Amino acid sequence: MLRKNQRENTMPEITVSMAVGRTDEQKAGMMRDITQALVKNLGVDADAVVIQINEAPLAHKMKGGKTFVERAAAAKK
Repeated sequence: MLRKNQRENTMPEITVSMAVGRTDEQKAGMMRDITQALVKNLGVDADAVVIQINEAPLAHKMKGGKTFVERAAAAKK
């Protein structure tokens, strides 16, 4: 286990990449859960955890050769 001063100097930084579409409440809940997971599993202070969300428009993300816009349109048919 890290000593208190070592924990404060250990800043885990997490970046989450996702498609747009989640609410601010959903994103905040996810970031809180990630923070608590790092506190529990890494022994760092919550104040040391930095989380950033990078969101991409659905037209800028692709899966299986189709953009998420194309996939959504195909699912409506």
